[in-house]
Amino acid sequence: MVEIDRPNRAKRRQKGKSDTLDAISAARAAHSGDATGQAKTRDGNVEGIRVLRLARVSALKARTQALNQLRSLICTAPEELRARLRDLSVAELASTTAALRPGTTPGVETATKLAMRSLGRRIKALDAEVADLDAVLRPLVLATAPKLVAHYGVGPDTAAALLVAAGDNPSRLRSEATFARLCGAAPIPATSGKTQDRHRLHRGGDRQANSALWHIALTRMSSDPRTRAYVERRTTEGLSKREIMRCLKRYIARELFADLPHEILA
Repeated sequence: MVEIDRPNRAKRRQKGKSDTLDAISAARAAHSGDATGQAKTRDGNVEGIRVLRLARVSALKARTQALNQLRSLICTAPEELRARLRDLSVAELASTTAALRPGTTPGVETATKLAMRSLGRRIKALDAEVADLDAVLRPLVLATAPKLVAHYGVGPDTAAALLVAAGDNPSRLRSEATFARLCGAAPIPATSGKTQDRHRLHRGGDRQANSALWHIALTRMSSDPRTRAYVERRTTEGLSKREIMRCLKRYIARELFADLPHEILA
């Protein structure tokens, strides 16, 4: 069994997308030898982390949607209600709206309070759901990859994303360059004509792992003295912030690869 990357975007734009076309593309990649990656085993702690994180991300998205809808209702609510809720924090807003009493008198204010109460209770329920998942997910991440979480700027959530990208058998990744490519952190050469030594953004790879590297780099750029000195040096060399961020993500992928829970280093 081999692991197949997602279909080529250029071909998708030319021929469209369907399950049949994706299946044919995957079969051709496997048959031609273009796809040679060893598949994930999905039989250890990392698979448990993946399914827990899937539920957590879904709950956070639903919470954000409910919160945005609640704030939208505040903007159009009657003035008295709007003034009462306008300056509250997220936690205070959820608690206050969840405790609203709409009453039985028909009207806009009653309907608005009922809708706000429904959204407030939904936000509080999703908060409790995320807390329950974190209570299991964080200890599992710490037990699976304690060295990974010990790195500066790496938290349980970013570590979980990187572990899911690597899989339960990270020894399938032959080198740190393979891991960087998997995370979409390997800049692609784009030198042409008089433009020399230029690299462009790599839009492939696991985008959640790439996002985790971005958050780690951002944290280090704001508070890590070594990273801040690097940013200052590369800025004086003429690199933009985006280019510096790409370089940092590549270096961070190299640094963290060694502390993935390898069974056998290839």
